[in-house]
Amino acid sequence: MQPMNFRIFLAVLMSIVVSATAANGESIQVRPYKDRLFAYPKVLESRDGGAFVKIDYRSARDINKRDQVPELRARRDYVSLRPKRQQRTLTIRSPEAAVETYEVGAAKKAKFAVIFIHGRGGDRRLGVKDWTFGGNFNRLKNLAVRNGGVYYSPTIPSFDRVGLEHLKTLVTYIRRTAPRAPIVLACGSMGSLLCWQGSNDPGISSRLSGIVILGGTGDESFLRSAAYHARVPVLFAHGSGDSVYDWRGQHALYERVLYATQQAYPIRFVLFQSGSHGTPIRMVDWRDTLNWMFKVGG
Repeated sequence: MQPMNFRIFLAVLMSIVVSATAANGESIQVRPYKDRLFAYPKVLESRDGGAFVKIDYRSARDINKRDQVPELRARRDYVSLRPKRQQRTLTIRSPEAAVETYEVGAAKKAKFAVIFIHGRGGDRRLGVKDWTFGGNFNRLKNLAVRNGGVYYSPTIPSFDRVGLEHLKTLVTYIRRTAPRAPIVLACGSMGSLLCWQGSNDPGISSRLSGIVILGGTGDESFLRSAAYHARVPVLFAHGSGDSVYDWRGQHALYERVLYATQQAYPIRFVLFQSGSHGTPIRMVDWRDTLNWMFKVGG
């Protein structure tokens, strides 16, 4: 083989390898976007090799100085409306459910997908609010759009078998439109019940690359689930002042998983000191979370 032809052969071979790696989700790296604004404040405590961190959360700084109108409208520099051009509503139907959802980003052959499940009394509108929660949903939408991913915010009618069928219908749709996209399932408050049910549903768990519990509840049946045995990464984010779900319940599950696996399981717990029930939705660092899950989830 001539030297030039050999170099061309190597270039083509490397291109195939890189493409295959990207297709399998192994090289997904979410690029920086407003990292300085959305980075965690000071770490007050760290243990378990950094898996558990307590964050210095202060409403005077993290709400009043971050929002133009506290809890209603973030300051302009936290928000970019670029994803609006790729945000649409649709109804996804199956024999079991008709799922009304927002879809943000290019769904076909997306590199990754994120699903947000609201809590009691919510609907699909919650997860696409650009200006509330300090602009954190807007950042998530931007991270998806700017990195070739897709984001879904569906309406879930209940958090029982009916809701599970809605979630399964959405996951099946993603499998059709983006067959190789890893899926991160994020559940807020009572929506966490669906995260735990989905972790042991074959139609859902087999596609999960991460579970995010935002001010939710724990479920020890997770240790017997398919997602647990597949070592799907889990992140808990909770406020220490949450009056709806005490953070200690989720922390007990976190410790149970660490104990059962001799601290080998990919799991994290982010505790916001003095934070309330909605603090995790406002404060979770989405880029840090997604990159960690794509890295350790394989």
